[in-house]
Amino acid sequence: MKWRRWSSSLYAQVLLAILLGVLVGHFFPKTGIALKPLGDAFISLIQMMIGPVIFGVLVQGIASMTDMKKLGRVGLKTLIYFGVVSAITLIVGMLAAELGHPGVGLSATSAAVSAQQNLGIPAGPVRDPEVGGWLLDIIPKTFVGAFVHVNVLQVVLLALLCGFAMARMGELGKRAGRAVGLVTKMFFGMVRLIVRLAPIGAFGAMAFTVGHYDLKSLANLAKLVGAFYVASLLFVVLILGIIARMAGFSLFRFVVYIKDELLIVLGTSSSETVIPDMIRKLERLGAPGSTVGLVFPMGYSFNNAGANIYMTLAVFFLAQASGVHFSAGQVVRILLFAMIASTGGAGVPGGAFVKVAAILSVIPEIPVTSLALLLGVDKLMSECRALTNVMGNGVATLAVSRWEGELTATQLRNSLPGEPAPFLGEI
Repeated sequence: MKWRRWSSSLYAQVLLAILLGVLVGHFFPKTGIALKPLGDAFISLIQMMIGPVIFGVLVQGIASMTDMKKLGRVGLKTLIYFGVVSAITLIVGMLAAELGHPGVGLSATSAAVSAQQNLGIPAGPVRDPEVGGWLLDIIPKTFVGAFVHVNVLQVVLLALLCGFAMARMGELGKRAGRAVGLVTKMFFGMVRLIVRLAPIGAFGAMAFTVGHYDLKSLANLAKLVGAFYVASLLFVVLILGIIARMAGFSLFRFVVYIKDELLIVLGTSSSETVIPDMIRKLERLGAPGSTVGLVFPMGYSFNNAGANIYMTLAVFFLAQASGVHFSAGQVVRILLFAMIASTGGAGVPGGAFVKVAAILSVIPEIPVTSLALLLGVDKLMSECRALTNVMGNGVATLAVSRWEGELTATQLRNSLPGEPAPFLGEI
């Protein structure tokens, strides 16, 4: 029974598809290369959802910020905290790629150059476009044009305009916001359906990767997965550990306290499954229900630590594999857009992959077809993303509650399991 349940899980199916893809690509390279359309078709389905998902998430985010203004200091402090931590996680992912060089030596440069030539893009180092032309490109000629051509910056502009317009419409705007929320849930439902096809896409992508680049490509993919796990572990131990210490509690004791929820996340690859249990446990530590009910769920839109690390690491990995070198201006632009793309969809399987595709849509120098390199190993990183998200949001809730003076360090030290650690000071 356990074997049947495990073999029917998406995780097991993807692992089996990866193994079959490696075998086909190695022993039948011509067949592996011919299977490339399977991976490309899956990527096209993901690309199809970029515009609607980004639009819906951003409109909802603006509506949430409007509501938080009414809640006063807690909402403002929460946004400040999420903004700072999100920036740190995006930089951590970038540094992991720059220090680990997981994409270097993948020999995908020729494929990237070929794709660039097909798109009419000159090969070579990335050059920043003129500011005037870049700004004009943000404005779509028609409302639907931004979605038809998958121009994410144009979608962002439309989402901002719609969100602020709704905020000025009073009760009618609230109803419109709820309607957008329902439609966005439908979009994420479509993403979940598309993700069920991941084994087919992973099989085709891995067969092509091994058939075209040989088995050496597996070493690069292993380095990518290793770099992500190391970066996530360092973020949890160092950054979250420091934040927890400043808030007056031990991160290790907190992890022990929520171990059951973490095991559920590990088994489901989704951080949304434990929201009710996490809220109850955080309240049991002494945090007020009003603060927990605001900060923890909102973290799923604005504090996706694991997904953030993955996004920038994946983008820089694909850049290295394609022989693309970013200028300082391009790096800043990627980080700024990643901040926008990081909102929403933390608990949705495949959500992080959609965000990477969205970031690539504003970096034409990296061919979108290079996403096939990620497809085979994306699922292997999903559990770590979800675990990091849950721990990050739990620590954020307690830190904001301490920042507000609603919870004392003594309460936390006495409520968490294990021996209380000495506290260095109050914040």
